[in-house]
Amino acid sequence: MKRFSSIAGRILISALFMFLLFYSMLPAVNLRDRNFILYLIACILIFLAVNFLTAVKDFIQSLRDGRGFGAARDPVTGRVIFRRNESERPAVRLVGPLKYGFAAIAALILLMALASALGLKLFNAARYRDLIHVTEGDFSSDVAELSMSQIPVVDKDTASRLGNKKLGEMTDLVSQFEILNNYTQINYQGAPYRVTPLSYADPIKWLYNQRKGLPAYIAVNMVNQDTNLVWLDSGMKYSTSEYFFRNIYRYIRFRYPSKLFETVSFETDDEGTPYWVAPTIAYRIGWWDGKDIDGAVLVNAVTGESRWYAKDEVPQWIDQLYDSNLIIEQLDDNGRFQNGYFNSLFGQRGVRRTTYGYNYLAIDDDVYLYTGMSSVTSDESNIGFVLVNLRTKETRFYTVPGATELAAMESARGQVQHLNYSATFPLLLNISDRPAYFISLKDAAGLVKMYAFVDVEQYQIVGTGQTIDEAKRGYRTALNLEDAAPAAPKDTTEISGRIEAAASAVISGNTCYYFTLEGETDIYTAFISVSEQLPFIRPGDTVHISFTQGGQVREIMAIEVDAGRN
Repeated sequence: MKRFSSIAGRILISALFMFLLFYSMLPAVNLRDRNFILYLIACILIFLAVNFLTAVKDFIQSLRDGRGFGAARDPVTGRVIFRRNESERPAVRLVGPLKYGFAAIAALILLMALASALGLKLFNAARYRDLIHVTEGDFSSDVAELSMSQIPVVDKDTASRLGNKKLGEMTDLVSQFEILNNYTQINYQGAPYRVTPLSYADPIKWLYNQRKGLPAYIAVNMVNQDTNLVWLDSGMKYSTSEYFFRNIYRYIRFRYPSKLFETVSFETDDEGTPYWVAPTIAYRIGWWDGKDIDGAVLVNAVTGESRWYAKDEVPQWIDQLYDSNLIIEQLDDNGRFQNGYFNSLFGQRGVRRTTYGYNYLAIDDDVYLYTGMSSVTSDESNIGFVLVNLRTKETRFYTVPGATELAAMESARGQVQHLNYSATFPLLLNISDRPAYFISLKDAAGLVKMYAFVDVEQYQIVGTGQTIDEAKRGYRTALNLEDAAPAAPKDTTEISGRIEAAASAVISGNTCYYFTLEGETDIYTAFISVSEQLPFIRPGDTVHISFTQGGQVREIMAIEVDAGRN
């Protein structure tokens, strides 16, 4: 009975340490997860350590008690001698477990080595190349020209500053909560936003507030810089700042123990409900190489309700299923191995790589990753650029030789070098069917002071201004396109009606007008550049409007006041 209790005690102690290790490491219970193999090795070491220490303790105690020795008389000499009782030798009983334990560790290490060898790029160059399929695209038709009211001017750094300023205005929150610096870019009701949740300031603040959860999240409109603290009827109970089993990483691990997860991101659906998006990993090459995405677990941040969706079935409102760094890695492999592994090292015929940076572009309610593509033998210019849909991974390459993003940033700074402004990473736009870089220029405090358009093909052509409209006019003038009219968006709709309400506001130095029509709840917006009649339109006027659909806000592309106005 005593021996049974000792064995049971060792098992319980080993199990406790193994659980604590799993609780902190959170590996997938899946042999295709490297961390799980390392976890198994650690578990074997824990088991051996617990048994070894217990066996040593028993052996020392047996020596103290005189157990393990027996007295006998030598039949030849007649002398009394002491011999060990082999059945009472803990050290001997320990040899077997140690031997088998270290053999199991060696087998696991061998498995890791073989699995890694199966995925070597030397033997799988073509498979790495085909992880992402790149098709040729037509820029002018694929990327519609945006009006000035649709161009996003807020990057992650600016969004962070705006969010901190907004939280600072809430004196009852700023002492209890902080803002996570995630700021995921999404499309919300037809407009680009950056969203991020609050987090608990410290463990004590978590203890006081965890019952109600996180009360709100930050949403920054990337076009007009409008920053909202979105309050929730019920607080978010699941987040990265939670402890124990409500921590989002621990929560999804225990609900989906065998799934391999990519980086978790924060998004909201079309109703503003916060969700955590946890993409699930599938390895396409060898045992654990060629990482790709096969679906995602969506977790309601308020209720904890979760569901796994296959890649082709994820909801339309998901904007960033694929991590940007994963896409960049696959694009680099696709460009590197166009003509095999050895060509990537020696001949380098047709080898290309991504440039040093990327940005996002909103197209048709999806978020696209933009990055330039350059030859590996040159850092001075791009051979083209790619757009990757971060929900579907649809990838298109546009052959437009021109300046790199860094060169465009320097060119924009050079136009206002006396002001010593810094330049944000460019956003690629369609200006009069030409690809152009849009760049915000910031002062030393990180505030946007000016804007610049830089031509991709001829980066010495730059237009700058204190407003976007002014910068665009300067760019078009430099290209002798002042009289050219921008192409109309594909989804333009026309409507006639009577103005019910009218208002105006100044956004980024431009006057924007807002209208509602009688019998409708939708809001129509137009900048002053659309029509000189806008300041004179009053409620009761009958108008004919051409607009583009964008959720409940419709952007006016053209407006005419009926000659027989009331």
